[in-house]
Amino acid sequence: MNSDLPIEKPTASNRHGRAAKQQYERRLPSYHNLRNPFTPQTIFTQDRVEFLHEKALEVLETLGIKVLLPQARQMFRSAGAIVDESTEMVRIGRELVATALESAPKSIHCFAGSAQRDLKAELGQMIFLAGCGAPNVSDIDAGRRPGTLADFQSLVKLVQSFDVLQWQGPYVEAQDVELHLRHYATTHAQLTLSDKFPCVYARGTPQVEDGFEMIRLARGVSADEFKNGAYCYTVINTNSPRQLDIPMAQGIIDFARYGQPTIVTPFCLAGAMAPITVAGALTLGHAEALCGIVLSQLSRRGSPVIYGSFSSNVSMKSGSPAFGTPEHIKATLGAGQLARFLGLPWRSGAGSASNIADAQAAHETQFGLWGSVLAGASVCVHAAGWMEGGLCLSYEKLITDLEAIQTIAELCTATPQDDDAFAFEAIAEVPPGGHFFSVAHTMSRYRTAFYEPIVADLSNFGTWKDGGSKSATTRANGIWKLALSKFKPPEACEGVADLLDEFISRRTAQGGAAPVSG
Repeated sequence: MNSDLPIEKPTASNRHGRAAKQQYERRLPSYHNLRNPFTPQTIFTQDRVEFLHEKALEVLETLGIKVLLPQARQMFRSAGAIVDESTEMVRIGRELVATALESAPKSIHCFAGSAQRDLKAELGQMIFLAGCGAPNVSDIDAGRRPGTLADFQSLVKLVQSFDVLQWQGPYVEAQDVELHLRHYATTHAQLTLSDKFPCVYARGTPQVEDGFEMIRLARGVSADEFKNGAYCYTVINTNSPRQLDIPMAQGIIDFARYGQPTIVTPFCLAGAMAPITVAGALTLGHAEALCGIVLSQLSRRGSPVIYGSFSSNVSMKSGSPAFGTPEHIKATLGAGQLARFLGLPWRSGAGSASNIADAQAAHETQFGLWGSVLAGASVCVHAAGWMEGGLCLSYEKLITDLEAIQTIAELCTATPQDDDAFAFEAIAEVPPGGHFFSVAHTMSRYRTAFYEPIVADLSNFGTWKDGGSKSATTRANGIWKLALSKFKPPEACEGVADLLDEFISRRTAQGGAAPVSG
């Protein structure tokens, strides 16, 4: 739970009912470094996993991927792929895929702004990100609206405030900042307000190199140190079915050459841009992810890359995307099997199609979360706040989703198993029909024994009514506002703004950097 938010220190009563002021011992678990305690679940037999991989290789070899970036096509051609310039189709042999998988690292040490925030992206690790890529935000005060830089900054602060969200991300488009300058503002926000692992947008080489230079300045690392360590990441989405566009291909090349991780993620919605079956959607997505992985290794052998999968289905009545569905969960479980087959760290996704932060939104996101946990995802994106199928990020939903993620995080902690935990003496002390409230075993543990909810109200109806009959959404509204009002940047951010402001002023005077299109 967030250690920066003030928790009311109650007056404890002793067993005889006399009020006694005590130093309140807070329960402050660490959710920063989470290892998945669950055995990964499966939907395919091992021979079907191998068959799916073979079919994906066949897609690459015989059908190919349309690659729009000429530089990328030339790289594939030089490595032995069959390239048809007239159609921009690239057919990749399985030998190229095998070579790329051999060189892609199985564990990526991610250097954050503070050493205690460093994490390894690898199988067995659990990293959660808030919702990313939304054009709009919403809260119950101002309603739904286009995202701004102030919203982006607020979301960076909120993510910094809760340990269970371990990486920063591209939460919302800061639409009040022009595109040729927007990357300065969003990177500045991450580096001056957070010491967590940051994200850099892949929107053309000039913008990418600006972001890299800002991170080098903020972290105080040389160009060589930067190229030999992972200091930021980006998400690469293919254009399913079977197309890699110019910005995404360029992003893979740029990040790989500078030694920074790419999360190559096909977004395959079964029944729309992917086959209607889970197995078919995974076959297509697997082929597209392998194409991106090969390009990363052709750009720089051994460059860090994360296998990505974000597959769900659409409503066959409306064509709208759906999340938290049985098909979404099955696809996530299948993607986990494929990632383990490759041995690579991998990314999944949660999220919701609901238009408001209601029971549907909670249900869909929680099932997506559980699918990711049971599938053994290394990184779960859209774990909090994401709704409308990615068109909006809700401040209140961000907080209510944190309750679910922190519950999962609690399951990663060891359950006490020392002799005293089995409580024989306490059981012996309490007569049949008695209670355990006041026994020594309880009194010595009650302050730290249980998870303390951040949103849930566990009071009875009368107490809840007297407190204003607040819903979870209303309580969440107060929590995010309180977190922002109490926010202070971490010590690692001291002086960073001064280093970045000079760079941004100079680059702005030079005209900034326009994003690449195509």
